[in-house]
Amino acid sequence: MALTPDDLRGFLRSVHPYDALSLEALDDILPYFERREIAADQTIYEIDQTLEGVFLIMHGEVEVRDENDVPLSILGPRNSFGERGLVRGGVSVTSARALQDTDVLILPSNRFHALIKTQPAAARFFDRSRAQKAQKNDLSTSRVEALMSRVPLTCSPATTVREAAERMRDAHRSSICVTRDTELQGIVTIRDISGKVVAGGLALGTPVDKIMTRDPLTLPPSAIGSDVLHLMMERRIGHVPIVEGGQLVGMVSQTDLTRFQAVSSAELVSEIAQADSAQTMATVTARIPQLLVQLVAGGNRHEVVTRLITDIADTATRRLLALAEEKLGPPPVPYLWLACGSQGRQEQTGVSDQDNCLILDDAVLDAHMPYFADLAQYVCDGLNTCGYVYCPGDMMATNPRWCQPLRVWKQYFEGWIAKPNPEAQMLASVMFDLRPIGGATSLFGNLQEDTLEDAAENSIFVAHMVGNSLKHTPPLGLLRGFATIRSGEHKNQLDMKHNGVVPVVDLGRIYALQGKLKEVNTRARLEAAMAEGVLSRSGGQDLLDAYDLIAETRLEHQAARTKMGLAPDNYLAPSNLSDFDRSHLRDAFVVVKTLQSAIGHGRGMLG
Repeated sequence: MALTPDDLRGFLRSVHPYDALSLEALDDILPYFERREIAADQTIYEIDQTLEGVFLIMHGEVEVRDENDVPLSILGPRNSFGERGLVRGGVSVTSARALQDTDVLILPSNRFHALIKTQPAAARFFDRSRAQKAQKNDLSTSRVEALMSRVPLTCSPATTVREAAERMRDAHRSSICVTRDTELQGIVTIRDISGKVVAGGLALGTPVDKIMTRDPLTLPPSAIGSDVLHLMMERRIGHVPIVEGGQLVGMVSQTDLTRFQAVSSAELVSEIAQADSAQTMATVTARIPQLLVQLVAGGNRHEVVTRLITDIADTATRRLLALAEEKLGPPPVPYLWLACGSQGRQEQTGVSDQDNCLILDDAVLDAHMPYFADLAQYVCDGLNTCGYVYCPGDMMATNPRWCQPLRVWKQYFEGWIAKPNPEAQMLASVMFDLRPIGGATSLFGNLQEDTLEDAAENSIFVAHMVGNSLKHTPPLGLLRGFATIRSGEHKNQLDMKHNGVVPVVDLGRIYALQGKLKEVNTRARLEAAMAEGVLSRSGGQDLLDAYDLIAETRLEHQAARTKMGLAPDNYLAPSNLSDFDRSHLRDAFVVVKTLQSAIGHGRGMLG
């Protein structure tokens, strides 16, 4: 079937970077595209072959391999390939083969070079080697708002399947979001139409709300690209709607991610999501220290590294929950598994124990409790097998105290706030970092919001929490030195966890409490505190810079130990640092100490 200029223009306007071109610029290059049909299993080009142009897939599937014949990616419609060779001098640095009958568009190399010289959007997209020098891990560091389609295709619940399919065809989209006003109700994909309508024998006049996936998994615009990739791999979905404040604001599909290099953490997530036992998962989680080395060596920021590592723990937890249900049968009432501690804050490193709990539906009966005791034991034992060792303080769902109905959890928080004794302060500090991992998230509901409201209004409780947060102090000594550990196995070393990052974590929790902020991640709490005026811009920026330096020094230490064949830990000898690094690390500790002093004297803000 011949491709008309209007067809070609419509197709290119659905593909990045051509969708960023002006209509005039797009029309200028239309005549130069050549359409070519490639049979299944046919080689498109070999390594070191002179490339005739950049390829763009219209239909079909292409496998790209590197010089060692290792698969790099499998590409589908609207994916480009061959540009790496053109950017590097016209000779292919990969090979490409059609996996099925495939139609491609080819833009000749001379027109390709003219395009990237005159169109900045095309230059940024195609010159990946240059982009990697400036930002070494695109997918890990790119926020979803930079990846998503900002005008997602939508329809109402009453729209017929035929109308929805026609809209998807005309817009060259593989999904359509079902909305009421701008509120997301569900999603319909090509797979839904083929599987539920065509194969299921439904009429084309069927309303889409009869076949849509209701309440689909979503992410906020502030998520990062790897969040999308991990979600897709774990849940085996190809589309993730982006929602902010309950409103649909965008869509990310697998196609949107193909121009980014998948990080190795995604491989670990995928393997764990398909594992059939904790022992199998353990062979995957054993690679986390090496992943840490790679991520640190790649220049990734600490909050990205810890987010990716935490994603692996989240996936392992959810997979263990699924395996537990397969073994024990369906739960008698809904439940919610939550993480606290570093996993709750998405701040896990190469050294992490487990901190978790269970919230049960209030309909739970005493006769149901053995089921949840067995489920908790299965998951906690599995996490321990995977290297997330049992919590020394028994802050785990296996402890009956932390496996309770929602009404009991509300009583816990109310009691801690009403009578802030030392244990209550400690427990509240841990539980303010709760984050749902698996199960019925509705059980978390307003618990966090109501608790923050009640806690912030109780000045005595806040004062006690402030005092508790000052128990961990930066390791500052006299005469511009460090206060290192005085004796024992770690003599003359700094505890980069308890005296390094924990003081900042504690400060972030207090700011969240004072501002009634829902954020759980420490860096997100500090940024939110600045935005809400709980923390001044100057003081907040100093604290962020200090936190970044302390956290990254800790990760670099763990990566260095791993490279030496040692287990990563949190104990750093200042003598291993250069004079320059020691000076800056001490300055960072001074900033933290200054903020602790300010909040300890009732000044939440620092000018």
